[in-house]
Amino acid sequence: MNSPPIIRTLGAVALAGLLGLLAGCSSFMPAGVQVGRTEGQNTPFANDASDPEDDAIGAREHPRIVASYGGIYSDRQAEIMLARIVGRLLAAADQPNQKFTVTILDTAEVNAFALPGGYVYVTRGILALASDTSEVAAVLAHEIAHVTLKHARARTNRVKTNEIVDKVITGVFGGDLETDQASNRSRLSLAAFSQQQELAADKEGILTAGRAGYDPHAAARFLAAMARFARFSVGDADQQDDFLSSHPSTPDRIQKAIETARAFFGAPGLGETDRAGYLAGIEGLAFGDSAAQGTIVGRRYINPTLKFTFTVPERYTLQVSKGAVVGVAGDGEAVRFDSAEVPQAMGLEDYLKSGWIAGLQPATVRRESANGFEMASGIAVTPQWNFRVAVVRHEGRVYRFIFAARFDSPAFGQAADATLKSFRATTSRDASQVRRLVVRTVVAGSVDTADSLARRMAGLERGNDLFYILNNLYPGDTLVAGQKYKIVMME
Repeated sequence: MNSPPIIRTLGAVALAGLLGLLAGCSSFMPAGVQVGRTEGQNTPFANDASDPEDDAIGAREHPRIVASYGGIYSDRQAEIMLARIVGRLLAAADQPNQKFTVTILDTAEVNAFALPGGYVYVTRGILALASDTSEVAAVLAHEIAHVTLKHARARTNRVKTNEIVDKVITGVFGGDLETDQASNRSRLSLAAFSQQQELAADKEGILTAGRAGYDPHAAARFLAAMARFARFSVGDADQQDDFLSSHPSTPDRIQKAIETARAFFGAPGLGETDRAGYLAGIEGLAFGDSAAQGTIVGRRYINPTLKFTFTVPERYTLQVSKGAVVGVAGDGEAVRFDSAEVPQAMGLEDYLKSGWIAGLQPATVRRESANGFEMASGIAVTPQWNFRVAVVRHEGRVYRFIFAARFDSPAFGQAADATLKSFRATTSRDASQVRRLVVRTVVAGSVDTADSLARRMAGLERGNDLFYILNNLYPGDTLVAGQKYKIVMME
């Protein structure tokens, strides 16, 4: 019998910040907090504390962000827990009448951000990483501070909303912003704040969380945990397109958070953490790639819903990122796989030549086929990048492979060609390799150690390391008998 496949949770993606696009979500309510609403129901709220222009900005951008992150993640027990936390924070911030819509994004990224109009977003990835209510309260208080301090509004007055994706499309993939639909899906600049704004939100968030009765030292603790997770995920926290890219967890910033907590509330040990209640609230939380976005198994991407799979060469590492599949090779190559809306009457060769990829050499475009699928491929060159581009039509949809490399080579071309030819329809055997990952809790016994519990995650790639990070532990640490710890299980 074959051994079970090693399931990837998150991979090393050195170019993730350049290859990603943006955003996505699930909502929740005491007075002023919107809960568990569907995408179409999330509308601006009319109340005395609201700003009509802020409401309009948030309402306009919200559905775009939901779509960009792959939709809303619904988990009622997590939503109720978050609603209670937000209700306490609003009261402590003296904003009892301010309306907020807090949305859980259906993504493994560790991220949180805010938009004008009281739209606050957290990912299920950040919920999986947090260890108690005070850490999530620190994140939410920070984002609420951005809203109440009008940081997002100030940002939108100075920066075009598509600035970040402009850089992605033109800098790496050579796209034409006039024709590439991806530019319409990214609004990351709305959530990007200056260093001064970040520090102001840090301070205000710590004060709010402390006044609400939560551990004020949780902000510094969780910033350190996120930095550790970023290093685990990509090897270089500065290159990860997540919370830390707009909320850098530098030693100086962590120290400032510690100093703020000490100055206003004293030494650690005060304030609610409610670890047990928090772990109960995230029991069964989905972990890793969303099933709706497909699954990475080794070097293969499998999407049973859309009924296709493909495999990248051995030197590539894959990750699902914001509606796309991104792969990076250690020798400076990268690939992005996504979909595009193409009229059925338009031929794939014509689509390749339609201007959505900059630097395309029309003479290189050719029709191909593999495994019964209609395909077309071509070569594009810009001053900094070489591209091998291919498109595939499958069940009325068009999918795009975009390989990028600083330097062209036969190996680069062979990798692109092999990946394209591996695209095929899924089988029942493919579907059987897809596993759902969830967060579960286990109770430590009297003889358990961090190492013995970590071994329960040996079926995941680098599962042992992930266990230590999710529980803020290190190999050999002593556990508290009878206390719950997080593990990730395949179901």
